[in-house]
Amino acid sequence: MTTTPQARTSYRVRARTTPAGPAHIEAADQTIPVDAAWDRPPSGQPGPAELLAASLAACLLKNLNRSGKLLPFRYTSAEVDVTAQRQDTPPKFTHFTYELRLVTDEPRRRIDLLHHNLRRYGTVYNTLAATCDIQGRIVTSPPPPEPS
Repeated sequence: MTTTPQARTSYRVRARTTPAGPAHIEAADQTIPVDAAWDRPPSGQPGPAELLAASLAACLLKNLNRSGKLLPFRYTSAEVDVTAQRQDTPPKFTHFTYELRLVTDEPRRRIDLLHHNLRRYGTVYNTLAATCDIQGRIVTSPPPPEPS
């Protein structure tokens, strides 16, 4: 029996800057301003570290939506906070933590299954987990009562 290798998905972004000017990234059909300056005060734009943490947050939310359809898993809103920790020598990220807050009436066993799937099937999650520690939790609150 022979197997055909699966086609790989590829993604492309373009980043631009000048020595004196702002930097930006073109991704999909969006332009994202970024802080790429080295010798100036922070610009208020996200830098590489924030973009990496944002990628993990987006991965968790995208897989939440995926799981919502596949399991199915009911929730009315979600919010995630991600913290990235780095060291200077050698320069690298050492640890990511996240807290995913869901408004849901799903039972705990289904929330645990969801969390398992978020960690198992997230491309960005798995890429980061191969190189550093990731710890996270899901915190839930019930939906507000229906108006009578």
